Formats: sequence, structure tokens, C-alpha cells
Amino acid sequence: QVQLVESGGGFVRSGESRRLTCVASGFTLDNHAIGWFRQAPGKEREGVACINNSDKYTYYADSMKGRATISRGSDKSTAYLQMNSMKTEDTAVYYCATDVYLQACTPDDFRLGNWGQGTQVVVSS
Repeated sequence: QVQLVESGGGFVRSGESRRLTCVASGFTLDNHAIGWFRQAPGKEREGVACINNSDKYTYYADSMKGRATISRGSDKSTAYLQMNSMKTEDTAVYYCATDVYLQACTPDDFRLGNWGQGTQVVVSS
């Protein structure tokens, strides 16, 4: 069964860091583009960070530039989103997704890929 499971969410204080993890089962993440997306209450889902198949290209939302790093683990089944200097506006449900290749870091471009169920991050001031 092809599945993505996110973890690492929880309550974070403003200014602190948090690393989210995405574990794939039923397939490996190598040769896949990986994206992290988030959806805040009352807002549309948006791209946070994406990495292409070869890891040569990464994309970060303007709001996350300099504060986030997307990476994949050497085990070929894990991806990470490291977030630093977190802000209250980072509060959202965070999702990881994979696709055959990276066209753009938008939920629509990953719509045919695999998605996890999400992990909630709450940043308090």
C-alpha cells in the first residue's frame, strides 16, 4: 500500500524550530519530487517547499525563505522540512506530497501524486 505519513507537528513557541518528517511506505522517494504544503484555517492550501527528483532544484515560498530547509533522508523513504524562527502565521496543517517530477510547487501540480494525512503545527506567541 502506497502511503505517506507526516509527523513532528505540535505546539511550538514563536522563534523556535521544528522539523517535520514524512515517511513513505509501499514505494521509495528517490526519483520523486517532494513537496511540503500547508493549510491554515480559512485559507487555501499553499506550497511551502519543494525539491525536484535530482535534488538540484529547490523552491521555497517567500514567507519561508531563509527559515526552511527541505531535504530527503539517505534511506530513500524519508523527507524532512526543517523550520526555524517560527512565527504565529506558520500555524497550519502541514502535508507532504510526492509526484513523478516537479513542475511547480503548488497543490494543483501535485494533485495526481501521493499525499499524506497532514500534521498540525501550532505556533504560539
